[in-house]
This record gives sequence, C-alpha cells and structure tokens, in this order.
Amino acid sequence: MRTRVLSDLAETDLCGRRVVIRVDYNVPLDEGRITDPSRVTASLDSLRYILEAGGHPVILSHLGRPKAQVRPEMSLRPVAALLEKSLERPVRLLSLDEAEDPAADEAVLLVENTRFLEGETRGDPSLARRFAALGEVFVNDAFGSLHRAHASVTGVAELLTPAVAGFLVERELHALSALREKPESPFVVVFGGAKIGDKIELVDELLERSDRVLVGGAMANTFLRAMGYSMGISLVEEDSVELARSYLSEGAALDLPTDLVVAPAPDRADEAIVVLVDSVPAGMAALDIGPETQRRFSRRVMEAKTLFWNGPMGMFESRPFAEGTLALARAAAEATGAGAFTVVGGGDSAAAVREAGLATAISHVSTGGGAALEFLAQGTLPGLQALDEVSER
Repeated sequence: MRTRVLSDLAETDLCGRRVVIRVDYNVPLDEGRITDPSRVTASLDSLRYILEAGGHPVILSHLGRPKAQVRPEMSLRPVAALLEKSLERPVRLLSLDEAEDPAADEAVLLVENTRFLEGETRGDPSLARRFAALGEVFVNDAFGSLHRAHASVTGVAELLTPAVAGFLVERELHALSALREKPESPFVVVFGGAKIGDKIELVDELLERSDRVLVGGAMANTFLRAMGYSMGISLVEEDSVELARSYLSEGAALDLPTDLVVAPAPDRADEAIVVLVDSVPAGMAALDIGPETQRRFSRRVMEAKTLFWNGPMGMFESRPFAEGTLALARAAAEATGAGAFTVVGGGDSAAAVREAGLATAISHVSTGGGAALEFLAQGTLPGLQALDEVSER
C-alpha cells in the first residue's frame, strides 16, 4: 500500500468541487515582506493542477506561533498577494467565519492563519469539522506540518474523502524513502544545529545504516564537552551531555570537529580566532567549525554517493561564522554533480544552500526539517497516516 496522491484522482473528483488544501506557508517575514518565498512556490504545482481540473482551492496554512491569538504581524496577507501574482488570478484572504459563508465562492480562497484559532494545535475535532465543511476533497501538501496532529492536518483528513497527498508531499516522500530503503554507499550523514534531543531517534537509526556521521554546530559542542573539553561560553546542551558520553563510550562512528572558530559574541567577529577543540578560551564561544574541520568534512561529503544533511555547522546567519556551513553546501553541490544523491533536510541547512545559490545543485531540498527527521526515523508521519491509501500499481 502507498499514500494516495493528487494525480490518482479523476478529473471528476475535482471539477466544480471545493478542494480544501493544507499547505505550509510558514514563511519568514521582515516588516510584512516575504524574505524567502520558496514554501509558497513549492505549493503552486498542486494549486495549478486543481485549478486546471476545474476545482476551487480553499487554502489552509499556519504562520508562526500566535498561540490562538490574532496577531496582525502573522497574517497571511503577504502570502495572498504573492499567490495572486503567481497564479495570475484573484485570491481572497478570509477569516474562517467569512470562509464558511456560502457566498464565498471565488476560485481561490485563503483562510487566515489556522493558528489564530483556539484548538488548532491540539487537534480539536470541532475545529476540524469547521475546516472540513469548507470543501468536499482534502489535499495535504504541507510536508513541514505532517508530523503535527493538528486540526487542519490530521483532523480534516479523517473527515473528508478523498484525502490525498499533494505533489510537494509526493516529492518529499520519494526522496526521503530513497534514504530509508537503499542508500548507495558510502552513505554520509551530516548533523548540525543545536539540539541532540530533537535528533536522537534519527541518530540511532542512521548510525546503524550510514558509513559516516559528521557532527558540527552547537550539537558538536555537547559531544566535545562529553569528551572532557572546556567549551568556554559555547552553547552546550547540558542535559544531553551524558547521552553524548554514552554514544562515545559505545564507540559510535562519529566525526567531530578538531578546530573551531571562536569569539566572545556573534557581534564581535573582529575578535574571532581559530583554536583546537582542547583550547577554547574561557570567555569565548564556538560559532563555527574551523578551517581544518571544514576541509575534512568537505572531503567526506564529496566522497559520498548518498548524503543527508540536517543543521548548520555554526551561526551561519551571521556572515563571519557562515563559512563552515557554506563550505559543506559547496561540497554537497559538487558531490551531486559527480552523481551522488543528496538531500538537505529543511530548516537552517536548507536556508543555507539557498543563500549560497546552490539549492538547484542539490538532489532534494526538503521543506520540513522536523518532519523529514521524523519520517526518516519512523517511516511515517501522523498526517500521512490520516490520508487515503491505495494498492501499489
């Protein structure tokens, strides 16, 4: 069995019908301006397919964490403007109350931020029923939200039939399933970012199936602390030090940094120096992997036939400390060009490859960091389980 997808539907399933489509428009905003439109762009294939089949999309999405309060700065209004331009047709932004009005019959409706509503994040059945009443068909194309059992994710899918995956979700499943099933060796995994705890299940899974695991970013700081090194004022996940120590004592095949770029603070880059991991000064913080580690990690990545990368190598959003992350992005692009299958697992690492102008040089850049991690660890997600299944052709 496999998840039923949008292209499995007959035209009669869509023509003349309102189609509730859950997307992920959790885009970054700067004073009301979308700074990275990639999540909106990624949804256009499914929306255009529905429109060309004669369907009427009713779009649901969250943005940010307004905690069931109407927060104007988290409105989907900038998204509505971008959608109008991209789809070349009017898009009406409506509250849920307004969208429930039978007179709201325009071809494209965008319901205001689902997280403005009480009950969305706890999967409230009554809210799910209100969402489901907006249409006759459900399409989930919000890969980045599939690991959440929210009212607009799992709740609607349990109430509407057909309930299928959109094209973006289909692409994500194809790429990530390839990593789970038969990754070509050498299979190299790169972990960065801050928290071990968020990735622990996947660390366990991939240590068994990969040939090499490289660890950078603040996640590496915790392992280095577990090895007995003083990390100065570096970000260390103190409650995971014992966990990191247990991995090291079991002889896990982890590659850790041997040198670091340190500074007193991110805004004091002029004081940055490169040190070995056993020589971090007391008043300094590790903010990037050092040049020797960059070269070593890059070589490992370029040797890969299969690559999965989740998390930056340092504070890449601050340009002086971005070089480690950008070096790996360039190495991943080079590996792809040499025939490797490469997947960047959403979040900050995806932002980094886009910033480097290399997103199109990677086999697959995921739109969901947490969802990608959970799918790789478990092989399914709550939002997927709620969708229809069909027998393999």
